Amino acid sequence: MKLAGAAAARFLARPDADRAGVLLHGADAMRVALKRQDLVAALIGPEGEAEMRLARIAAADLRKDPAALQDAIRAQGFFPGPRVAFVEDAGDALAPLLATALADWRRGDAALVVTAAALGARSPLRKLFEERADSVAIGIYDDPPSRDEILSVLAAAGLTRVGPAAEADLVALATALDPGDFRQTVEKLALYMFGETAAVTPADIAACAPATIEAEVDDLMDIVADGRSAEFGAMMQRISGQGVAPVTLAIAAMRHFRMLYSAKAAPGGPASGLARMRPPVFGPRKDRLLRQAQAWSAPRLEEALRHLLETDLALRSSSRAPAAAVIERALLRLARMPHA
Repeated sequence: MKLAGAAAARFLARPDADRAGVLLHGADAMRVALKRQDLVAALIGPEGEAEMRLARIAAADLRKDPAALQDAIRAQGFFPGPRVAFVEDAGDALAPLLATALADWRRGDAALVVTAAALGARSPLRKLFEERADSVAIGIYDDPPSRDEILSVLAAAGLTRVGPAAEADLVALATALDPGDFRQTVEKLALYMFGETAAVTPADIAACAPATIEAEVDDLMDIVADGRSAEFGAMMQRISGQGVAPVTLAIAAMRHFRMLYSAKAAPGGPASGLARMRPPVFGPRKDRLLRQAQAWSAPRLEEALRHLLETDLALRSSSRAPAAAVIERALLRLARMPHA
């Protein structure tokens, strides 16, 4: 049986114990591994592996010892409860062996869970699981997770109180990050919120989300875009002391002002433009960018981008002008530029 979409998600969350085997296949090994972890945990429970009710068999080992699979499926563990025989990195060459194991499967045997790389529609291994009524084949693709899947990950981490704005940020974050990185971020957020009774906010997510640019450089760009020229010198000196290259500052400034221009020029306005940005922005930083995009006019942002482009070309040219002085003068000029 072939499952996809919502039906596949429901099966992975609450698998049918009467199914003899499940095949998970996909190009992204991390996505397949995460789905397999969820499936195995749903089949044997969180303590199943510790109670030795999970038998792992590498495909390479199975080719050397075909009887190991039947032994794993038939073996009775010391602890009571459902069992799983997991075959990792299977290929089409194992299809006959797996077909024999499925044909001999009886109620009470260990469920057979198989993972594989992306399989074509004519793959013998894929056909084996799709055509059997007692087995399931699920393709794992690079589609962004659904809202239900995201809420399931949050619930598993103990995060059941999430505000609407925070939920929107988490959906954007799940779309931008790899599944493994997203789960690590959720686990970090759960630790961050440990003992808190209030709902998760965008500021909490911003504190835990992976940074897309060095914090000090990000703060400098906010000073420039906000026009806080009185604070510019101290922050510039601090960043220069850290050894940040002038070209790096020019690239960061171009990125920042392009974000502002994209938000300003968005059909639905700055708020709509920021909501569609990838990678997403969160919490206080999102609020700052929205305020800056609203304060700057489109012509002034175009002028700022032209000035930054000229500065970047000057830094990369053979000019003898001190690079640090060139970028410092350019950023200070932007900080003092009228926004309207």
